[in-house]
Amino acid sequence: MSVRSSKAVRRVDSDILIIGGGMAGCGAAYESRYWGRKLKIVLVEKANVERSGAVAMGLSAINCYMGMRWKENTPDDFVRYARTDLMGLVREDLVFDIARHVDSTVHLFEEWGLPIIYDKETGRYKREGRWQILIHGESYKPIVAEAARKSATEVYNRIMVTHLLRDKNDPNRVAGAAGFSVRDGAFYVFRAKAVIVSAGGATHVYRPRSVGEGAGRTWYSPWSTGSAYGLLIQAGAEMTQMENRLVVTRFKDGYGPVGAWFLALKAVATNAYGEDYERRYTEEQRKLYGDYVDSKPFPTCLRNDSMLREVRAGNSPIYIHTEKVLDTREKEELGWEDFLDMTMSQSIVWAAQNIDPKVTPSELQTSEPYIMGSHATCSGAWASGPSDLSPKDYFWGYNRMTTVRGLFGAGDTIGGSAHKFSSGSFAEGRLAGKAAVSFALDHGDGTPEVDDAEVEALRKAVFTPLQTYEVERNLIVRGTVSPTYIFPGQGVTRLEKLMDEYCGGWGQFYTTNEVLLKRGLELLGMLKEDLARVAAQDLHQLQRAWELSHRVWTAEAVLRHTLHRRETRWPGYYYRADCPKLDDKEWHVFVNSRYDPATGSWTMSTRPVHRLVP
Repeated sequence: MSVRSSKAVRRVDSDILIIGGGMAGCGAAYESRYWGRKLKIVLVEKANVERSGAVAMGLSAINCYMGMRWKENTPDDFVRYARTDLMGLVREDLVFDIARHVDSTVHLFEEWGLPIIYDKETGRYKREGRWQILIHGESYKPIVAEAARKSATEVYNRIMVTHLLRDKNDPNRVAGAAGFSVRDGAFYVFRAKAVIVSAGGATHVYRPRSVGEGAGRTWYSPWSTGSAYGLLIQAGAEMTQMENRLVVTRFKDGYGPVGAWFLALKAVATNAYGEDYERRYTEEQRKLYGDYVDSKPFPTCLRNDSMLREVRAGNSPIYIHTEKVLDTREKEELGWEDFLDMTMSQSIVWAAQNIDPKVTPSELQTSEPYIMGSHATCSGAWASGPSDLSPKDYFWGYNRMTTVRGLFGAGDTIGGSAHKFSSGSFAEGRLAGKAAVSFALDHGDGTPEVDDAEVEALRKAVFTPLQTYEVERNLIVRGTVSPTYIFPGQGVTRLEKLMDEYCGGWGQFYTTNEVLLKRGLELLGMLKEDLARVAAQDLHQLQRAWELSHRVWTAEAVLRHTLHRRETRWPGYYYRADCPKLDDKEWHVFVNSRYDPATGSWTMSTRPVHRLVP
């Protein structure tokens, strides 16, 4: 394509701007319309809202449902569960807020046509575990996306948002966002009274287990590139829990989920010799991690820790015994549907490796780390909670508003509120949408001003990788190695290697230390310098270039947070070899950071943990 096609500038004004069309973004669009009947609501998605986000391929279960209509669980129960699983560190106000609203969200999904499976004996939703309900979910996202499309005034698909814009007259207020169309190269300037970022967390910050032709295969969505964090960090938002990356145990190679097999089918995992290993290391774990080892249920990270200890002891592979539970037609159908609804690749791996799950067990393996705020971890922005629940230092005016005025978040974007999953992310989008409408109406005297000089500088910067390639590709005859630029894929490979080796990736058994982390920051600084020399042959590669930028910003936050927290708070997700113990006396706090866009400096801090539920 010609660089000249990037000169078109399209300006879009709105009351509410939603960035990211996954589950949280769809929830934000739906609720914004409910409370803001006359407002202009604009939804921007880098793919297509019909099949975007972590739920794009479908799901076999909704993992966050209280069942309050049947008095199965209460929000208090859920807070205690999330707090236990996160080794004592969650924003209880945010978790409770989602728990008290999530059931109504699930009931909406059913009204819109999502097939939820009922238990024939009880007449209730069929449970996979305490918090999970089974669904026929291949079309989960299209069903939810339809509601979002009908709610938004305008939906812009295939727009890669690269930067947030600040108010010309108030540097700590968001004014909108800028990005480009991956179809025609037009530069978009979105202006809004309130902005909701509901973009995705990050994969491919760490080197994945799958290599070669399988390099794109991860458990969490490969197109989740850290925009939820890269956008906010650069805008000066305070971040929290960025050291709390997630490592999941999955079927080897295909990354097939294990939840239905363990919870619904009651499969068991053993070492290579058929031995139960999970509680073999309890005494060792208790010395390092204290009473959390005796928690019920056993925290997710500690289950990983047990498995990793068994692998280190030379007792791998670890097997999940599918062959012992597929003893009825109904169970067999459930096992296969679990993968066909959301991880078809696992079924393909079985076929390719001559594995019949009714006859042969499958290997389990821990994944590479992911940075996300919506699953069993809670990285993301430090946000205000609801006025009726939040302690004074957790509330500053509007629910789910970050420390940047007018900038809201939901889903992976918001830190401190783990175990949201799909339904909780949609519910949090609804909460952010309602609050953003209030903010827009309270500030209805005008849309923030955008600095035209800043916009023009961003436009030039956004398209620089195209120009770099056009001008300098003639310096090489063939191949992809250039003396003057790097391609986005080369940058991702370099980032993955750096984070794996210096910040506790799977290649180092998730282990790091102060010296490694400081060296990692030095090497990341060199990579950041080289981002100015990224080249893109076309618009698709230009998108990859800016996705790499967001990943690098995310990685820097992870490095800095991991360096600051001098303990091993989540063993099984990462280990500080120089601080191997969990230390509640000194570190039962949130680790927060803020990047100052004016000075280019980072400030690290801690925030107190308030217990609201006994």
